[in-house]
This record gives sequence, C-alpha cells and structure tokens, in this order.
Amino acid sequence: MAAYMLVEVSIHSPLLYEKYKEKTPAILQAFEGRFVLRGMPVVALEGTWDHDRLVLLEFPNREKALAWYHSAAYQEAKQIRDKASTARFLLIGE
Repeated sequence: MAAYMLVEVSIHSPLLYEKYKEKTPAILQAFEGRFVLRGMPVVALEGTWDHDRLVLLEFPNREKALAWYHSAAYQEAKQIRDKASTARFLLIGE
C-alpha cells in the first residue's frame, strides 16, 4: 500500500533552501519516491496556514518512506534544510 509524507515548510534562508531542493530529487528517486506536489500555493479555506511551502511525497510503502527519511544521503541533505528552514513531516499510510 502506498505511503505519503506531507511536509509543511517555513523557509528563513531561501538561497540555502535552493541547495536542499537541488539534492532531494535524486535521493527520493533512489527510494522509489516521487513528488506529488511541491511548492504549490496554499489557500486556507478553514483555519490558518502559516508556512511557505507544502510538499506531498509518495512512496510504494511505509518501509521505503522511512528508509528514505533515515538514509545517510537524505540526512546529509536534511542538515542543509535544517539551516534554511523549519519543517514538519507527517507520514501517512501503513
């Protein structure tokens, strides 16, 4: 069963965040993941939205999603992301 990661991002260093964005597609692909959407404008119809970016990732299963997130390659990219932004990752699916 497919698994999804919903990511909310608040960016405080856009130039550094671009470096993170350059690294992630290849790492994602190595774990059979794909971007369903990223960076789309978000309009809050109810409640509030106070982030800069919304990303939805799809993986074939939960194991691949977790393997991607915990991989050495992604953790290296994450160090850049952590310097450039704050994020919340939500894993959805069994």
